[in-house]
Amino acid sequence: MATKPKYTVPGLSIADGESIATTLQDRLNALNDLMLTLKHVHWNVVGPHFIAVHEMIDPHVVEVRDMVDETAERIATLGAVPLGTPGAIVEGRSWDEYPLGRATTTEHLKALDAVYIGLIDDHRKAQAAVADLDPVTEDMIIGQISTLELFHWFVRAHLESAGGQLDS
Repeated sequence: MATKPKYTVPGLSIADGESIATTLQDRLNALNDLMLTLKHVHWNVVGPHFIAVHEMIDPHVVEVRDMVDETAERIATLGAVPLGTPGAIVEGRSWDEYPLGRATTTEHLKALDAVYIGLIDDHRKAQAAVADLDPVTEDMIIGQISTLELFHWFVRAHLESAGGQLDS
C-alpha cells in the first residue's frame, strides 16, 4: 500500500480498513491482470471455434473492467490508495505470467481454465478474510465470484465432453 489511510468508513478501525484495502489491492492486481490476459487471448486465439471464443471473451472483459473499477473505488472508500499501474500489478503478483501467445482455442481455454481456478480460489480466500470485518466488501467480492464462476463455466463448456469430462 502506498500510504497508510488516515481515515476509513464508519464502523471500521483504521487498522481494519487498511487490512481490507490490502486484501483488495491483491484482488485489484489479479483483476487487472485478468482483464489484460483476456484481451491477449482475444487477439491471439486461432483455429476451430475461433469466432465463438473470440466473441465470447469481449463481454467478459467489460465485466472484469467493471470489477476493477468497483474494487479500486472500494479501496479509496476505505481511505487507502488503489494502485492500478502496470508496475503495481507485476510487483504485487503471486501467479505466473500467462504462458501462451498465438495458440488454438483449446490451448487458450485450457490455460484460461487454470487462470480461473487460481483467481476464484484467491477471491474466495479474500472473501473469507473480510467476512468478519466488513459485510459491504464481502458482498462485493461474493458478487465478483459469481460472475467469475459463470465465465469459468463458459470456458469449461468448450473443454467438456458429452460425458462431462474436461479435456486435459
